[in-house]
Parts: sequence; structure tokens; C-alpha cells
Amino acid sequence: MVKKLKKVDAVIVGSGWVGGIAAAELTKAGYNVVILERGKNKKHEDFIGTKDELRYSRRYELMQELNKDTITSRNSMDKEAIPVRNNMNARLGNNTGGAGVHWNGMSFRWMPYDFEIYSKTVERYGKDKIPKGCTMQDWGITYDEIEPYFDQYEKTAAISGEENPLGASRSDKYPNPPMKDTPNIRLFTKAAKALGYHPYRIPSANASQTYTNPDGETINGCVYCAFCEEYGCDFGAKADPIGTVLKTARKTGKMELRNNAFVNRVSHDGKKANGLIYTDTTTGEDFEQPADIVVLAGFVFTNIKLLLHSKIGQPYDPKTGQGIIGKNFTGHFNNLSTYIGARGFFEDKKFNNFMGAGGMGSSVGDFSGDNEDHTNLNYLHGYEVHYSQLGSRPIANNSVPYDTPGWGKEFKKNSIKYYNRNLFITAQTGFLPNKNTYLDLDPTYKDALGNPLLRVTVEYTKQDIERAKAGVARCEEIMKEMGADKMNVDIVRDDTVFDHKFYTDHFFGGAIMGATPENSAVNTYSQMWNMENLFVVGGSSFPHTGNYNPTVTIGAFAYRAAEGMIKFLKEGGNLAVKPLEENA
Repeated sequence: MVKKLKKVDAVIVGSGWVGGIAAAELTKAGYNVVILERGKNKKHEDFIGTKDELRYSRRYELMQELNKDTITSRNSMDKEAIPVRNNMNARLGNNTGGAGVHWNGMSFRWMPYDFEIYSKTVERYGKDKIPKGCTMQDWGITYDEIEPYFDQYEKTAAISGEENPLGASRSDKYPNPPMKDTPNIRLFTKAAKALGYHPYRIPSANASQTYTNPDGETINGCVYCAFCEEYGCDFGAKADPIGTVLKTARKTGKMELRNNAFVNRVSHDGKKANGLIYTDTTTGEDFEQPADIVVLAGFVFTNIKLLLHSKIGQPYDPKTGQGIIGKNFTGHFNNLSTYIGARGFFEDKKFNNFMGAGGMGSSVGDFSGDNEDHTNLNYLHGYEVHYSQLGSRPIANNSVPYDTPGWGKEFKKNSIKYYNRNLFITAQTGFLPNKNTYLDLDPTYKDALGNPLLRVTVEYTKQDIERAKAGVARCEEIMKEMGADKMNVDIVRDDTVFDHKFYTDHFFGGAIMGATPENSAVNTYSQMWNMENLFVVGGSSFPHTGNYNPTVTIGAFAYRAAEGMIKFLKEGGNLAVKPLEENA
């Protein structure tokens, strides 16, 4: 039996960056908010003294328990999808703060080209340049319109950085200067400049100095301990939802965050969302939390699973091209669009690889988006090349040249020799949507509560493979200029297929935004076209993948969505249509 609770102004799924931003803005405006978080309660104090590689990088304590809820995966429509059960293949966020707690902190803005990709591609190259089967589209918004929200997020999250010399215009500089410079970073920067490129320091949410954000929350200066990715920050020096937006919302006294609350579906009458149905996983009891507005602020898989399971919107059918929910799934895929590049080994140089931070490093944007002329290239969109000094934690790092045997005396000798004599640079590429890469409900497998699992189908295209090859070649070029004596260069084969790894948390689409309900699920305020009091916010609304890390862009759209929620609670109606009517 489902117990119905007292109605609130807003109920939110997920306590990551998106849910936290919505909660902070709504509570500051005087509204009562309930957040439903499936994971456990976590606070910064829980991370003190927890630099434990076995616990966090091998047993993945902060990640989703895949034996209870996961996705199924296949790399073509004619294959049977299999559940992903090992966190080595899927590091999906869980607990208070979500993936915003264990992220690295790289904080790039996506490019103007990304938001108008269809129009700008046709304008520069003609319609015939767009490959058959590609479902790219404009987002319904321009960079200039979203820029103020970029600035708002960067100030909330204490971003440290310097201006990209090839980047879009900014209304203000970063709130903090770049992180420390190191010999490793200087070597990459010098080589990139010698080749005629334009390197700059990676913008980072690991604060370069102690900083108080506009909401009054303090983020401490980073100590470069190297435990960012997969770890919570016990120094409070990596901006996360716990220490910023959730803290701000709590101070208002108008937010309740319920942990161990697994949301099963959206309650609705076909035109209006009434609330969320969830199970308290500690007691097994079912509840309905009614609200005036419902916000799906979970990871892309959570949001799309809830929409499909709740029968909201028309599911996408790849055979007919009809329907929208599940369409345009994209991402930074492990063996194609990130984590591949060139590792250099140096005979006469030693590096302090053990000092670092998740967002520390240098990047080259010359080949990002449409910065390069693609007229004579066999792919669209681009790639970003960077050296990142994450910090090499002692157990999981042991790189040796390819010509080293996999065991024995030579392996031991080279393991010791090259332990502090190697550097890695990588290319992160865009990924354009195609008609056969999508999300739907799996017909066979279910989660621990009996709900169908979400099925992921990913097909790489020739364009994606050629783009990846170009990125790796650029890494090899720069590493050679850096003076490496030996190199391990990743090979991208023509027959590379999706490897069922969901390692980055950089996945998008399924409830994409646009200018009209004919080609999108939500408007640019992340408001559902066909259910106006339902907001679906986060990477699930992105129609494609840019070549940069996504968190700042997700944060910017979360601030825009929160502004829309407040306006809707005051005035009602479709937020995208209203300005048009007012200007008529």
C-alpha cells in the first residue's frame, strides 16, 4: 500500500549538482522542497582519512550498487543486451551529492557551436556534409543566452582558471586564478606552443585558493593530494553539492533530503505530474510525495528510465524515427572518445607525478568543436587535447613501455625505472547522435524492486572513429615534441565497437531540448512540453556530446531550469512560449 504524504511545493529526484542547484534556488525563493536520494547520507566529515585505494578505487564505495539497479548494454540493435554488474565498467554516482562528490573537477564551458550545431554546420559546409543517419539538431538556445548561467555556476563552484585564447566571450573572469604550475605542465605547454597551438590552464573546481561563493559557502584551497576522482574531498577544497548548494538549501530550513528513497515512477494524470512514488529501501514501505512541481534531476539513466516507466512522452523508435524519449543518446565512450592518447616514457627526466588534483593541467582547444576547418576532413565536430596532472596514486599506477614483457625481471626493472618517468596526454572527442544509438526499457531484466532496467544501444559510426584517430595522432605529435624517448600510442581500429563501459559519467540525451515539441522533449528551461509542471534537468536534455567535460554546462542549464521553476510556480504556463507571446 502506498502512503500519501503532505504536499510540498517541489519534489526533486537526486541530490547531485542539478538537484542541489534546484533546491538552493527554490528554497532561497521561499518554496518548500523535498529531495529524494536513493543513496546513503554523506557529509564531508565522512571522507576524513579515507584515502584508501582498495576501498574507493577497487571496491568503489561511492558508486551505485549494480546488483540492485543497473542498465543493460548492447552495441547494435540485433544483439541481446546484457546487464552491467561490475563497477569497473560503470562508475555511476550514488549517495548525497551524487557524482558531484567523486568527480575530478574539470570545468570547461561547451562552445557556441555546440548549441547551434545544425545551423552552423549547414551554414559553413552545406547540408550534404551531415552524414546519413546523424540526428544532430540545434538546442533552441544560443551561447549568449546561456552565458550568464555559466558565470553563475562558476562563481558558485569556485572555478579556478584562465581564459581560453580561442574560447567564446565571457561576461566575467574566473573567480579564482589557475591552479599551481608544474614542470610537467610547463613541458606540455612549451611543446604545444612550439607546434603553433594555443594551450591554456584547465579550468578547475579544485580551488586554487580559499574562496567564499555568492551564497556565503567557503571552499578551501586545494592541497594537491591526488585523491579527487572516485573520492570525496576531506579538505573541502573540491567544490561539490554537499559543501555548496545543498548546504545553502539546508540553511533556509525549507529543504528536506530523504536518503534511501528509490523513486519508482512519476504520478500523473496524463497532463499534470502529481508527485513521485518511491520506496524507502531501509523499510520496504512505499510512499507518494505530492508536489506542485516535479523535478527529475537524476543521472541520464535515472531520468529516462522514470519517463519511460511512467509512460510520459512517446518512446523513440529507431526503425521509424518517431518518438522522442530515449532519442540521441551520446557520451564520452571509454575506448573511443576519452582515455585514449599517447603515453611517453623519458630516459633522462623524472617527474613528481604523485602531487596533483583532478582539474590540474593544460589543454589545447585548436581542434575543439568547429575551430578547425572540416571541409576536407571526413568527420564533423572535434577534440580537445590535454595533459592532466591528476596525481598518480601508489597502487593503481604502473605503466611500462609496450615492448616490456608482462612479467619477470624485465617487467619489475621497467616498473621501477619508469614509475616517475612517464606522462600521458589524451584527446577527448565529441560524439554526434545517430539514429541507432538510443535508450529504451529492457524487455527481460528488472531492478531489485521489479521495475524494467534501462537498455542502452550504442553504435559507433565511421565519423566517430575517424575523429578519434585524429585526436590520438595529435597526442602523439605533441608527446613527440615533448621529447619522449618511447611512446605507447593507442590504436583506434576501423572496426572498433562500443565496449559496454560506462566509465566517465559523461552520458547525455534521451529527453533532449529544442525549440519545438516536434523535435524535443523539453524546452530550454528543461520543462516538458506535454506536462508543464514536470522539469527534466541535466545531461539527459543535451542533444549531443561536446568534446569538453560537461559539469559546468549541466550546472548552467540547472540554474536556467531553476529560474524557470520559480517563474512557473508564480505564473504557470509554458516558459518557452510566454516570451514569444509577450514580444508579439
